[in-house]
Amino acid sequence: MTDGEHRPDSDLDLEVDAPTDASTSSGQPSEEESEALFEELASDDQVAEAEVLLERSDLEIALAERDEYLDALRRLQAEFENYRKRTVRQQSDLLGRAAESLIERLLPVLDALDLAVAHGQHPEVNAAELSEALQQISSLSRDSLAKEGLERIDAAEVPFDPTVHDAVAHVPEREGEAEQGVVVDEVLRSGYQLKGRVLRPAMVRVRG
Repeated sequence: MTDGEHRPDSDLDLEVDAPTDASTSSGQPSEEESEALFEELASDDQVAEAEVLLERSDLEIALAERDEYLDALRRLQAEFENYRKRTVRQQSDLLGRAAESLIERLLPVLDALDLAVAHGQHPEVNAAELSEALQQISSLSRDSLAKEGLERIDAAEVPFDPTVHDAVAHVPEREGEAEQGVVVDEVLRSGYQLKGRVLRPAMVRVRG
């Protein structure tokens, strides 16, 4: 075929109708790739949003628990304060009733003292009668205090006990006396103990 002749139409059609790859020739993603990319981006956004919601939910739960603990602590503190006040009030009432009971027991002693004072003012009263009245008053007072658990420490010729005796003087053993250790020779001032607890030790002179 010469240069001046034309190629057949079939050859032209072959060149025009040749298939081309749109994604590679233009550099643009295909429709399927665009949809996959969009779904991937949408999925990442959802995950991020879910993480934010989870973090916010955890914070709200922590704050709610904090408020609950604070309320419980305030209620516990209020209950303890009420308990403390109630306990102090009960103890005060018990002490008041105990003092009232002791005073009631000592009222006869006061009455006897008033009678002894009034009786002692008469000139015809002798020392023996006054001494007898005082002994009655002493007996009344001891009986009243003994009912409250008060015990007197005034025994002599007993082994010396430093928990109930306070030795302020000492004498040697008597001649011919068998050795028996340190004993109370004389009680100089009586001691007292209340329900087994020493209030005041007895002041004594010891021997041995």
